[in-house]
Amino acid sequence: MEFTSIPGVGEKTAESLAALDGAEAALRDGDVATLARAPGVSEGRAAAIARGAVRRRHDDPGGWAATDRAAELYDDALALLQARAVTDYAEQRLRTLYPSPTQSRIDEVREWARAAADRDPDDDVVAALRGVKPLAEPRGLRVRDRALATTDAERYAEAEAAFPELSVEVVEDTRGLAELARSYATVVALDEEFAGVDVDGDVRVLPDAEDHPEEVVPERLLGFFAKNRERLHAALDVHDAAGIDPACDPDDLRDALGRVDDDGTVLGDDELERLSVAVDDLDAAVGTAESVANDHLRDAIRERDVTIEGQDFLSLVEQGARVDQLLSRELADEYDEAVRKAREHVVDALQLQENEAEFTERVFAGDPSFPVERNEDPVNRLRTELKAARDQRAAKLKADLASDLAALREPVETLVRDALELDVELAVSRFTRDFDCTMPEFVDRDAAGTDGDADDADDADDAGVAAGGFEIVGGRSPLLDVPHGDVDPVDYGVDGVTLLSGVNSGGKTSTLDLVALVATLAHMGLPVPAESARLRRVSELHYYAKSQGTLDAGAFESTLRDFGDLVDGAEGRLVLVDELESITEPGASAKIIAGILEALDRQGATAVFVSHLAGDIREAADFPVAVDGIEAVGLEDGELVVNRSPKKNHLARSTPELIVEKLADETDGDGFYDGLLEKF
Repeated sequence: MEFTSIPGVGEKTAESLAALDGAEAALRDGDVATLARAPGVSEGRAAAIARGAVRRRHDDPGGWAATDRAAELYDDALALLQARAVTDYAEQRLRTLYPSPTQSRIDEVREWARAAADRDPDDDVVAALRGVKPLAEPRGLRVRDRALATTDAERYAEAEAAFPELSVEVVEDTRGLAELARSYATVVALDEEFAGVDVDGDVRVLPDAEDHPEEVVPERLLGFFAKNRERLHAALDVHDAAGIDPACDPDDLRDALGRVDDDGTVLGDDELERLSVAVDDLDAAVGTAESVANDHLRDAIRERDVTIEGQDFLSLVEQGARVDQLLSRELADEYDEAVRKAREHVVDALQLQENEAEFTERVFAGDPSFPVERNEDPVNRLRTELKAARDQRAAKLKADLASDLAALREPVETLVRDALELDVELAVSRFTRDFDCTMPEFVDRDAAGTDGDADDADDADDAGVAAGGFEIVGGRSPLLDVPHGDVDPVDYGVDGVTLLSGVNSGGKTSTLDLVALVATLAHMGLPVPAESARLRRVSELHYYAKSQGTLDAGAFESTLRDFGDLVDGAEGRLVLVDELESITEPGASAKIIAGILEALDRQGATAVFVSHLAGDIREAADFPVAVDGIEAVGLEDGELVVNRSPKKNHLARSTPELIVEKLADETDGDGFYDGLLEKF
């Protein structure tokens, strides 16, 4: 794959992806965790790359959310989904969902989302997900008792790249290999020419070492499983709680994890434990053995009466008062017993085997002396033998365990990825349940059933949809700052260009938000917060929020230019505008809005303009503009009572009109208020 062909991927990022194993599969699957392992790529950046790969695969031009407010609505929708994710991975993975004009992308996500919405967001599953994270590679691992050897400079560079944990050395011949073997516990020769050579030390010939990293550096695999122990246990718990089959046998994985320590060493082997303790405790055991021997001799001397003849006394004085001859002559048996006890203590304390116990014969050997002291050379030789036995045992156990773990390496990747992807699906499920969502229906652009879902085309001639509009039944916006159950449901459908009128605080802006949110989620391929929703697939959403006050001349000109670009090729777009009249004087605003609506109508666009100037705009337009109204049915305790669902072909009364009507009723036919009311 040419990585630079992905939207948003430059040369530097392409180089990072090229260095990543499995990059193409990760891009195809939207695997954010794998993409985030590429050098210099964060999870957020990985999500953007995955989204770009999706766009490339579906030939998606992007830019569906064509205005700042449209982009904000997408961010709001995404935030609602992300708030229902447990893992950081799921939050980033959800960012690969975006509103698209491309049918193939929408259908792809719809199929996935239907299955996701059916998932049961069980509390036990959610709790288990809290421990799941993408698998991580161990960092900074270095093995110092093993080296690779080759005679070829090119092979040297390849080996250094493949095995950064090991030293790689260039040797000229067998002699050089033998010299290297004296410096390392194990040497792995990479060249076939060394097969069959006879050199001292542990030398192995593995020409295909790169294909069997678990044999060359098993510590890498052990370190991987040690580092990810808790994540793997959590992933297994997720599968158990969710009742889904894991990618590997859970008992085999748990057994393997129980055999490796946090630092990557092998656990559960009594012989390795014995040798490790013997190496660590050797000096202490020998020191204690010296004390055992000397205590025995002291007791023996105290209990014996020793007679020294004059000649012997003179001889001792002449020899510098040495007592070895005296011990040999008078306490020979006791000395032998003291040495025997010392040797026995070392053997018992270190649990030495027969071949190892032989070294203790030389540790306490030589002429009798007091105090009894060790011979350092035999102690050092015993230490060397124990270390060699320990390292050989550890190497064998690591190799055996790594061989077992190698078979689990790919399955555990799948195990964790499935758990993380389940979290993504459960976020959609929880969103669907929390906001009573349903899967929307798309209809064909021409109401002929060739561009939308096959099962949606039968009713394509329904009002509000046939010419490219939308129809929402029982829609409740989750963006309102009230409990979802307290939100009044809204029924609203539009076909073509429409003005939406209504009282202040009656819900006009929240209705636009609902329409924008339903359109955004539908084009993401996701369920929408409504009892039902039918709409046409559009190429872009243009949503313009209410301007904060009258614009100066420059800003006013810029806004008009935006609308000039909008109406040029508006077909296939959904346009939502909130109180555009606020940009300038009311009289001019009505004329400008009327002109924009005329252009949009000629383009066959779908548009909803919220305005308090609906009557004036309708009079200024050269075509019969549809006007819908959010009707306030009255005032109660100073609060508006509003029917939140817009009434079709109805110019809603304003708030001042309702207040004047209330005053007229209260004054029982007062001429002043009646007169004001007649003005409306």
